[in-house]
Amino acid sequence: MYLHHVAAYLPTAVVTNEHFTRLNGLASDWIIERTGIRERRKAGPGENANTMAVAATQALLAEIPAFDAASIDLIVAGTYTPHDTIYTAAHAVQRALNINDIPTVSISSACSSLLNAVEIVEGYFAMGKARRALVVVSEHNTAYNNEEDTMAGHLWGDGAAALLITKEPLGPQPLRIAEVITGGAAPVGKADEAVTLKPVEKGIVMPYGRDVFQQACTYMTRVTQTLLDRHHLVANDLTYLIPHQANLRISVNVTKQLGLDPERAVNNIQRLGNTGCAGAAIGLAEVWDTLRPGNNVIITVFGGGYSYGAMLLTK
Repeated sequence: MYLHHVAAYLPTAVVTNEHFTRLNGLASDWIIERTGIRERRKAGPGENANTMAVAATQALLAEIPAFDAASIDLIVAGTYTPHDTIYTAAHAVQRALNINDIPTVSISSACSSLLNAVEIVEGYFAMGKARRALVVVSEHNTAYNNEEDTMAGHLWGDGAAALLITKEPLGPQPLRIAEVITGGAAPVGKADEAVTLKPVEKGIVMPYGRDVFQQACTYMTRVTQTLLDRHHLVANDLTYLIPHQANLRISVNVTKQLGLDPERAVNNIQRLGNTGCAGAAIGLAEVWDTLRPGNNVIITVFGGGYSYGAMLLTK
């Protein structure tokens, strides 16, 4: 499989730490020390997971004008913050593209949904049911977030990204998806209650952040090392490691365990907050133009629930 292009969409509204200082007394320095976050984006009136998914798709297609969007034959969308659980983000993108009669799938496996979506594409390609797929990840965290929650209310941001994945290369020097590994870790620790979003009862809560931190550091490091070993690479063979953007301290911990130069870790949580399953894809979009032949990139993710994964990209 090949990753032909990736693009992101970010809302224009910026929410700084000072907003939470005014709201509930949390000092900006305290937030930065514990999470790395300085500001985050917030969807505006009329924006939601569906509209942001469409906007990311439009941004993607605008950046590759020679590509025929009508040739897309599979859409897979990931989000745990849906605008509509029936008319999903995948359906919204399909309608915007006006491509009928193709498989259209929406999934949720928390913040690891990006890589599960890529695996679904891999399966469709292997079965010969598709050749050109659009993966869209979109999170509207602020629709569910309780800003007055001093444990997790300041963590969340909104955003989306879209990836064009093809069975065969469309042009010179695409990124090859060398391997994707995903797994569930629901029996581990406090997976059943560490992070929850029960729309009927309450918004996003994270009562056991320490457990999330420990498990994320463990599983993201482990699955990344597994990919490196399988492909006979060492950490510093990576041009970039793009971790899930949950907490800057997790990224620092994972890079330290791997023995990776910290400068090679891509982090946007400082500017965007936790953008859920879109965060790593947004990070890839941010470094896309810097990639050169011979580069290696690993995206590694961890989601509440728990679930995890890693993907090796080579150019």
